[in-house]
Amino acid sequence: MANKQFDVVVIGAGPGGYIAAIRCAQLGLSTACIESESYADPKGEVRLGGTCLNVGCIPSKALLRSSELYEEAQHGFQMHGISAQGVKIDVATMIKRKDNIVTQLTGGIKGLFKKNKVTLLPGHGKFVGREDDRWRVDVNGEIVEATHVIVATGSKARHLPGIPVDNKIICDNAGALAFDATPKRLGVIGAGVIGLELGSVWKRLGSEVTILEAMPDFLAAADQAVAKEAWKTFTQKQGLNIQLGVKITKVEAGKKGVTIDYELGDESRNLQCDRLIVSVGRVPNTQGLGAEDVGLELRPSGYINVDHNCRTNLPNVWAVGDVVPGPMLAHKGMEEGVMVAECIAGQKGHVNLDTVPWVIYTHPEIAWVGKTEQQLKNEGVEYRAGQIPFAANGRALGQGDTTGFVKMLACARTDRILGVHIIGANASELIAEAVAAMEFNASSEDIARICHAHPTLSEVVHEAALAVDKRPLHF
Repeated sequence: MANKQFDVVVIGAGPGGYIAAIRCAQLGLSTACIESESYADPKGEVRLGGTCLNVGCIPSKALLRSSELYEEAQHGFQMHGISAQGVKIDVATMIKRKDNIVTQLTGGIKGLFKKNKVTLLPGHGKFVGREDDRWRVDVNGEIVEATHVIVATGSKARHLPGIPVDNKIICDNAGALAFDATPKRLGVIGAGVIGLELGSVWKRLGSEVTILEAMPDFLAAADQAVAKEAWKTFTQKQGLNIQLGVKITKVEAGKKGVTIDYELGDESRNLQCDRLIVSVGRVPNTQGLGAEDVGLELRPSGYINVDHNCRTNLPNVWAVGDVVPGPMLAHKGMEEGVMVAECIAGQKGHVNLDTVPWVIYTHPEIAWVGKTEQQLKNEGVEYRAGQIPFAANGRALGQGDTTGFVKMLACARTDRILGVHIIGANASELIAEAVAAMEFNASSEDIARICHAHPTLSEVVHEAALAVDKRPLHF
């Protein structure tokens, strides 16, 4: 029997993979997508959407929203003259809601595959060779052939040596999204995006949260002004216990929880907690791909080497998302998936890594795009800065959420926007205007000349652009 043949086979159905498959099919290419992970599906069926939809972006945002509403009911209603007594949280119901959202969205991708005539191949995909200009890929013992292969196998949580993750007591991101109850004491190793988001969820629900971070600086990748504001908000106002410059020496799980021995400077310390979240980054998932059998070039870190269009060293083999260098962000992987599909179809795809936005979904939210002020100083770039607080904005005052600011950085010579940094309510949405402006090489004056609806939070972006030229109108 002849092998199944396609124009394109995508290995992996996470954000980069499923988007690449759909776009390839839209462009008239016969396309199949391979996925092996079921993410504990009750029927044992494969689930599409990768880490993002199943145990990452989507479920964490659902829990963040639930915890925010619980905290608001307890502490935020009073300013509006609303009294609420006996407010309780049902963790099981909260988790079930999260699971229902995940099921709806992952099932939706199957519907999109059907609509766009993408063939889903359940199983583990592995390169086995190339014959007659077609790649041969093994899917659980069945060989499929394709002219082009797109590797989109994503990433997995990095685990620390000597710290066994069982996702019950010691958890990575997957386990931390499925607690059956609010732990009285929660430890978190890592003060990055995952650690801060999940730590804040369980803090709002009643946990005593301690976050241990190895780096000496807090949110070193963010603009220093944003990091300083975030530190003050998280530690002083919200009560997160964040310790920097920590060296973990021993972690031991027992019947009474987890014991963490660590060093802080010259001092030896001990932390007792009921549960521990290990959130120390992610690593590319390239094991078992058969890369060494076909000569696919990997870096020592496990990333697949690609050019600016995500081509690998092998003919007609591409790679997108977390398996290639660059930020491990779902939206970056999606854009790369579209680009590769369009390149395969003979079009000119495009991804500008300099305008990929970063978002941390804490409260307040943190979002940025482009260069930080410290980067511009280190690079010797002359710039002008405009910064406006949300406290000067009528909509923010009406919502009772005035923490944070918008900061815009522009070239001193050309006025081209070099970076925008936001900490505050809806920062994840507001950053889109900055991304669009920077993608089309806009200046701060361009933003200053755009009419922004009143009253809206977006007016703070407008005022920050005006402040670059030292002419804000409301501050």
